Amino acid sequence: MNNFFIIVLDGVGVGELPDANLYGDTGSNTLGNIANSINGLTLPNLQKLGLGNIIPIKGLSENHNPLASFGKMNELSKGKDSTTGHWELSGLFVDTDFDYFPNGFSKNIMDKFLELTGCKGFLGNKAASGTEIIKELGDEHVKTGFPIIYTSADSVFQIAVHQEIIPLEKLYEICYKTRNEVLVNPLKVGRVIARPFLGESGSYERTVYRKDYSLDPPSQTVLDLLRKNKINTVAIGKINDLFNYRGISVQVKSKSNREGFEQLIRASNEYQNSLIFINLVDFDVYFGHRNDVNGFAKALKEFDDFLPEFLEKLHPTDRTIFTADHGNDPTTPSTDHSREYVPVLYFGKNKSVKNLGIRNTFSDVGKTAADYFKIKNDLRGTSFLNE
Repeated sequence: MNNFFIIVLDGVGVGELPDANLYGDTGSNTLGNIANSINGLTLPNLQKLGLGNIIPIKGLSENHNPLASFGKMNELSKGKDSTTGHWELSGLFVDTDFDYFPNGFSKNIMDKFLELTGCKGFLGNKAASGTEIIKELGDEHVKTGFPIIYTSADSVFQIAVHQEIIPLEKLYEICYKTRNEVLVNPLKVGRVIARPFLGESGSYERTVYRKDYSLDPPSQTVLDLLRKNKINTVAIGKINDLFNYRGISVQVKSKSNREGFEQLIRASNEYQNSLIFINLVDFDVYFGHRNDVNGFAKALKEFDDFLPEFLEKLHPTDRTIFTADHGNDPTTPSTDHSREYVPVLYFGKNKSVKNLGIRNTFSDVGKTAADYFKIKNDLRGTSFLNE
């Protein structure tokens, strides 16, 4: 009881932001375009909450008596990646952008990488889809033992290796050194990501042992604020990496939506007076980035099927926000994130509901969580706790 849940459906956007053209994302609308592409989504439990009230979504009619307050949120920070999205959700405004490398990393960076990590060479060093680059360079990696280096439209330095060629422990060591010794000030690279894979030629597959090495948030987040005030903070899954484990009392591993569902049920039973912050990663990793429309729709249905069990577990004093960190429209040619509004559904049993409209910033989520725990704060955003 007295728990506040923030549930991030990674990549589930609800339409292009006004500046989407600056990011090459004109026309992106993750939920809307998926629904149109498959002739309608069937998500009865999200419809009851009010998801169909936020934007027109084929298959989800508007609910005149929704169970949750509903709206959508604008991202003030630059970019469209998970790091800035989550940091803004936590009550920040990231006023400086990260560094991006559409043409690969400079010779100076890569020379430093080789010197400080001890690697004898590297492959790739370009912007690429993670699944495609291991198809392209996996055989050469197995032959040479050189790690595959690639980036994307996000500020990321990704290192892909076959786990039987470079063991996980060694991969993590390489990533740690890259984060803390290679990509140092004045460089601002959002994340170094370990991308292990297994398999044989023609059938390489990434494993669940991905690990992210993030920068520290530039200022105090709702996690820092609550922990400082002795409020328990529970981070499930990717949340731990994105905040570089800062401000987190309890770190819970989760490698899939299914594991995330199980951890949410456990948390609802186990914790009191806690902030429980979870990222459900499958939508983004397995379906958005792979332009898998049907897989994305199936994952949404699985989440919808899980909802009644979770909502039943909630105490009347609990509050839950369902939202996202960016878009990842699988119907567009791009396999990158998309610059979109994100949904917000704010639920509490027997709580009055309203149309929250278009929120000016994702930071309204962190501000609302801090106000729920009655903690004085100067986080960005406007609380909708009692709206």
